[in-house]
Amino acid sequence: MKRLTNALEACSSGELRSLLQAASRAALTAGSIIRELYEKPHTIQMKGEIDLVTEADLASETAIIASLNEDAPDIEVMAEESFTGKLEKAKGAIWVIDPLDGTTNFAHGVPFFAVSIAVLKDGHPLIGVIYCPMQNELFCASSGGGAWMNTRRIHVTETEFPIQALIATGFPYNIHERLDTVIYQVQNVLPKVRDIRRCGAAAVDLAYVSCGRLDGFWEMDLKPWDTAAGWLLVSEAGGKITDFSGRQFSPFKPEIVATNTILHDFLLELM
Repeated sequence: MKRLTNALEACSSGELRSLLQAASRAALTAGSIIRELYEKPHTIQMKGEIDLVTEADLASETAIIASLNEDAPDIEVMAEESFTGKLEKAKGAIWVIDPLDGTTNFAHGVPFFAVSIAVLKDGHPLIGVIYCPMQNELFCASSGGGAWMNTRRIHVTETEFPIQALIATGFPYNIHERLDTVIYQVQNVLPKVRDIRRCGAAAVDLAYVSCGRLDGFWEMDLKPWDTAAGWLLVSEAGGKITDFSGRQFSPFKPEIVATNTILHDFLLELM
């Protein structure tokens, strides 16, 4: 956990330090499980026509919840594979967990996926941790404490002109219902930027915006566990996040635009 030293020192309170340690320990534990299962045969179940869940999702979630119950037993949990309640802003503190964001990549042997863990309090982010196990990159942020990748403090880009920008997006699982909108947005954005990337994991996209590998990202029909941790990372790295209309973002809204701030209005106009 030496990679956490700088991020922990930047925390503004003992409570945030404890929560950041708990989230990071859980993410690293889950990541080691996912990495171990990566090249083995997978058990794949279908949650929808193209929405997968594997043995790694389930094993990761079990390990995360067990770890968090040891370190922070009094905080409610909202985790993708086991949560059955209503997806709405909770009062008080809650863990918001995606045990394996990018399951389709994992199942096909594409090494871009992540564990995503956040703490929200009354709907506002306190802690955000995204761990990419195949790259061994731990992204983390605490409210007011900046954003970090391993030991290094990270920042969004200073790209000013759209034609110099690398922008990412993702496609919804209900693509047949959303195809016209997806095509409209891509047709609007692609000719005006350097290129578009489609990583297949919103948590990774948001982490990459926070560290300057991407200048912006947009996607629709996401869930709280897809964006809660990345929301804080991008914000603490100096970026901006809203919905497609430019209104205040919430992970309980299904759409997101995240940028280096400079390009935000440009990308909003194209949505």
